[in-house]
Amino acid sequence: MARLIIIGALDGELGAAARVAIARGAKLAHAEGVAAGLQKLRQDGADLALVDLRHDVAWLVQALQAERIACPVVACGRAQDADAAVRAIEAGAKDFLPLPPDPDLILAMLEAAGAEPVEEGPIAQDPAMLALLARAGQLARAEASLLITGESGTGKEVLARHIHARSRRARGPFVALNCAALPETLLESELFGHEKGAFSGAIASRKGKFEQADGGTLLLDEIGEMDPRLQAKLLRVIQEKEVDRLGGGAPVKVDVRLLAATNRDLAAEVAKGRFREDLYFRLNVLALHIPPLRTRPADILPLATHFASRYAKANGVKDRRIAPAAAARLQAHPWPGNVRELENAMHRAVLLAEGAEIGPDAIELVAPPGRAPEAPAAPETAKPAAPQGRVAGLVGRKVEEVERDLILETLTHCLGNRTRAAEILGISIRTLRNKLQEYRAAGVPVPPAPGQAPIPAIGEA
Repeated sequence: MARLIIIGALDGELGAAARVAIARGAKLAHAEGVAAGLQKLRQDGADLALVDLRHDVAWLVQALQAERIACPVVACGRAQDADAAVRAIEAGAKDFLPLPPDPDLILAMLEAAGAEPVEEGPIAQDPAMLALLARAGQLARAEASLLITGESGTGKEVLARHIHARSRRARGPFVALNCAALPETLLESELFGHEKGAFSGAIASRKGKFEQADGGTLLLDEIGEMDPRLQAKLLRVIQEKEVDRLGGGAPVKVDVRLLAATNRDLAAEVAKGRFREDLYFRLNVLALHIPPLRTRPADILPLATHFASRYAKANGVKDRRIAPAAAARLQAHPWPGNVRELENAMHRAVLLAEGAEIGPDAIELVAPPGRAPEAPAAPETAKPAAPQGRVAGLVGRKVEEVERDLILETLTHCLGNRTRAAEILGISIRTLRNKLQEYRAAGVPVPPAPGQAPIPAIGEA
């Protein structure tokens, strides 16, 4: 369930935004002002903060950055508040929500912040996936740690939420943290919390994710990316069932069921010395492996139909069926990006389709690595065909320039979330980070990670 905090009065249009978010499955917290909102974020955290422009959005953003609290801030106001909205964005707000609120825009913001809609669970018809969900139902009632593995884009967080909803802790909080999306210092504070004075900017005590998830479930996504030093601290929390806040003098008891997810082979990482063996065995008490989409073909069309319906509603267009020829294209594709790739393909298809159904021309698929689409060779005497459609706008540009713009625009769309952007782009998180370092070195501004202050490009004042 998405955790949303709204900062501002609820007796007007911001209250309408709150009702929309609740209808979309969000768990709502409220504060009248930014100081009270900051205090709630210290204690309970949130996936997203909507802040009325009449309050000091810039102060809140700076306070969150100083206290290492990773929570995207969205400024809210009417269209005539454009100047204030620009100032808020320049100060570090991730987006602007025009009031009165658009329900689909709120849903998109919740999803961009990494929150899955509460009503959506795993969609499965393939025997392999049905067997997995049956086993997940058995393991959901247990209290032991559980490791979820699978390729990027297979739906590990969706399965984790499904397990929580069927567990004895279903009435408790579900808290998710992406270990690859935050730098080490920020990740440590996010996990374990801190006491006042623990570091420069820590002006008050703050609960970490373990304390926020007390009585419920904590998902540590991309656990294989965690620094070895933090792995040791995590192991102690699992063993002792207590956390040591940064700068704290006494441990804090926590009652949390831990789920971990990774697309890495952790056993191989242990063998290479990159992951602690004792932590691996602590996490791997129970295990579930999500098969890639290419090995469960019976799920392709049900998922495609689901995504087509979702994005038709989100974009205010007619919900159309998938034509047989389009379905054949979907079923023939190997889906290297798994369910995430299918979701993106159907989003494009909804926007490109014309007529009474989604036809094959609306299904734009990315060729898998190593296999470029074949094109008939032109006779030597023939003139090259003129570029058509959107490709025409790319002719004359260098490949590296187009790649750079695609990466940066995707990262902006994902509100700086590196892992989400890497999944959409079909590249590893390490490759993405290397690219971003190259861009900074070349003087190109790079969107900051959630909760992180903008990092100036080399040469910027």
